Amino acid sequence: MSRPHRAWIGLGSNLDDPHGHVERALAELDALPLTRRRQASSRYASRPVGPADQPDFVNAVAELSTRLSPLALLDQLQALEQRHGRVRGRRWGPRTLDLDLLLFDQRRLATPRLTLPHPEMVRRAFVLVPLAELDPELELPDGRHVATLAIALDQTGLRRVLPWP
Repeated sequence: MSRPHRAWIGLGSNLDDPHGHVERALAELDALPLTRRRQASSRYASRPVGPADQPDFVNAVAELSTRLSPLALLDQLQALEQRHGRVRGRRWGPRTLDLDLLLFDQRRLATPRLTLPHPEMVRRAFVLVPLAELDPELELPDGRHVATLAIALDQTGLRRVLPWP
């Protein structure tokens, strides 16, 4: 069997008990086939990207150890979203659960279904701040440090959610 891969997942929710969806999804990530959750970031509240006529999001990042391929992991993440009642409506609209495969080892990938690293992550404080919290030395495949990128972003509206139930 192949060695385990290191994968980073962005989680977000802003509908129907967002805190609960994120917490349950974190537990469910640990139960995916050939996968275990290594760690999870603090939870953050953030303003929505895109349409502003929706509630704020609860976000987190999880690090996984997996023996799945990137596309097999994506399939598992999308199935998990569906179990949480995810409806794909308007782009960047409200959702019960959004799971993004951010990084998979240092792999670069561009397919119709999946691009690695996630193409929007470097512009999103709600992704980079929790990533840097988990691993301040983490680098993207192009050598840029996540922590340096996070510091450079506007973090207005991003706040750590404390206390966490």
